[in-house]
Amino acid sequence: MRLAWRTLSPLLWKHRRSLGVGLAALLLKDLFGAVLPLAIKAGVDSLTQGFALSKLLWFAAAMLGLSVLKGAFQYIMRVRVIGASRDIEYEMRQDLFARLMRLDGGFFGRYRTGDIMARATNDLNAVRMMLGPGVMYWTETSITFVLAAAIMAYVDWRLTLVALLPAPVVSVAVVWFGRQIHMRFERIQSLFSDISSRVQENLAGVRVVRAYVQEESELRQFERLNQDYIKQNMKLVLTSGMFMPMLETLIGMALLIVLWVGGTRLLEGKMTLGSFLMFNVYMGMLAWPMIALGWVVNLMQRGTASLERLNALMAERAEIAAPERPEPLPEPLRGAIGFHGVTARFGERVALRELSLSIPAGATVAIVGQTGSGKSTLVQMIPRMLDPASGGVTLDGVDLRRFDPEQLRARIGFVPQETFLFSSTLGENIAFGAPHADEEQIRRAAALAGLGPDLEGFPEGLATVVGERGITLSGGQKQRTAIARAILRDPSILILDDALASVDTVTEETILRNLAAVMKGRTTILISHRVSTVRLADRIFVIDEGRLAEQGTHEELVALGGYYADLHQRQLLEEELETI
Repeated sequence: MRLAWRTLSPLLWKHRRSLGVGLAALLLKDLFGAVLPLAIKAGVDSLTQGFALSKLLWFAAAMLGLSVLKGAFQYIMRVRVIGASRDIEYEMRQDLFARLMRLDGGFFGRYRTGDIMARATNDLNAVRMMLGPGVMYWTETSITFVLAAAIMAYVDWRLTLVALLPAPVVSVAVVWFGRQIHMRFERIQSLFSDISSRVQENLAGVRVVRAYVQEESELRQFERLNQDYIKQNMKLVLTSGMFMPMLETLIGMALLIVLWVGGTRLLEGKMTLGSFLMFNVYMGMLAWPMIALGWVVNLMQRGTASLERLNALMAERAEIAAPERPEPLPEPLRGAIGFHGVTARFGERVALRELSLSIPAGATVAIVGQTGSGKSTLVQMIPRMLDPASGGVTLDGVDLRRFDPEQLRARIGFVPQETFLFSSTLGENIAFGAPHADEEQIRRAAALAGLGPDLEGFPEGLATVVGERGITLSGGQKQRTAIARAILRDPSILILDDALASVDTVTEETILRNLAAVMKGRTTILISHRVSTVRLADRIFVIDEGRLAEQGTHEELVALGGYYADLHQRQLLEEELETI
């Protein structure tokens, strides 16, 4: 728990002024509140000795003034402390999002999207409640209890000891119930993450669910998760439900004891009427701290459990990061790429095995091979989406690990196999990597990517909203949008990872013809299963089971009679069959 709170220390220190003013206002509010029963005692004792209207008005004015001051400081306390908790929540959310944006694929392979979303919303809110109402009321109840107990002991220490008899029982109960609440809330938050992940996956894959008629199956699985979530919440409710009545019972017993013992002492003349009333008012003041203690403990334990879950995310570090002193990219960037004995692993699976090849600056090269041969793994190393387990990748003769990954990626246009579009307009998706591009530049990039004719069919042209993940577009339109996005950046290196798989051969020819001018003078890497896509490349590399099996021009590889020649023959046969 101390370690969890230690991570909040910089934020608490940053907002120390607001928190300090708020806690000072809290102290003054409690002081004025503690003085009120003393004013009641003095007023009642004075009036019992002889009634006078002037006395009554004076004590009434004093009590009114104390109440107004107490209310004013209470307002300052709430504005400052709650306001600071909101500011800290905002900064924690910003820090968390910034951290998530810098983590690499390894992290997102371990954490589900729904789990991350649950921590960034539900857990963050629990931490904010702990820092705002939790800390505020914890401090307030502690100060109120100490002040009231001290004044009561000063007036009549014997009656005070009797009144505080339930306090040790309350302390033991708070510790035990606090531990139970903490453990159960951790379980609840974990289940909430599971539910969030399930919902996110089903909404993202709703077409697959419907295509395979799995609606009922998914509903049953969600129902099981939901029932488990409710059961765990009910266990927490039962624990909290036992805590509050127990506290109220102890408070009721304390009030009865004060009434009985205090009434006896009043009748015996050992206590004045004002002191008796003061004790009862103080007991009323102590009732709220003792009742609020259960709620505060609940908030603090929930917040601590959530803080530990958030700290687990904040403790994550990117496996691929910039060196302490990154080397600037060569200017001008020629784009010569070398793979030197590269090995890549995913757990126990070896994707690339000591592979070496060179891509000349400004050349257009193609990479072909069977599914799972390591083609995508190879090109993902160029923008450092992953690093090799052994060996190295160089750019213009310099190891990529000596560059800042962000600066490196800014010079690369990468179209991955799985196209991702944001739920915004078509124009905004194309301009994602070049936010300062004007409409004319966006339209030119769209035209080069073969998307020009489609723009006429969209209801609002570039302003057409494509929906979540581009759901309103066809697979080919998504890929062409992604290509346009890469072209618009005017990159030094262009990587198209099977980026033409969803378009027909006629559209493919149009796009390649348009891209010829774009590819000229810049290093371009094409990955494809189609010979028609790669045949005009300056050099073709064939990858087989993570190794370089063949390399050469289209004509050289056809003459070689290996994998590429077989691929070429099969596709020629397919084309002939299509014409029949």
